[in-house]
Amino acid sequence: MTPAAEIALVVLDVDGVLTDGRLWYGSDGETVKAFHVRDGHGIKMLIAAGVGVAVISGRRSAAVTARMRELGVSDVAQGVGDKARALAELLKRNAVDARRVACLVDDTPDLGMMAAVGLPAAVADAHPEVLAAAKHVTRAEGGRGAVREFCDWLLAQRGVRR
Repeated sequence: MTPAAEIALVVLDVDGVLTDGRLWYGSDGETVKAFHVRDGHGIKMLIAAGVGVAVISGRRSAAVTARMRELGVSDVAQGVGDKARALAELLKRNAVDARRVACLVDDTPDLGMMAAVGLPAAVADAHPEVLAAAKHVTRAEGGRGAVREFCDWLLAQRGVRR
């Protein structure tokens, strides 16, 4: 496992990590997502500390596009079928060594990403296979401050005061 202090990039899943995993559909079929405000602040703190943040999600959502733009996260891949391949493309494009990457995820489609990075992490309510593969597990559940908790932990490992 790569020490947290050496992480250069954090890759986040969306549904079940940045959200609580529930999908809300309105009468017109539009999906609505709720994001925890403290998770957003954690992302901003990581970026300010020089740690890159990217999103790889299996679903597409205008809400994700808007929220990531608001937070300054420009590397956002949505509607991804093969997350491990999307991760490899991201790392190649940004010339980042996979050993210096952390991912925070929640479900089995993320296992390929977990196997490819130096610090695979999971939210507290992740699928049991994901929890077993994780080197770090948050106390908070997805969509309920898990991202902020992970960001705080990474920053503390780097000696950055919040």
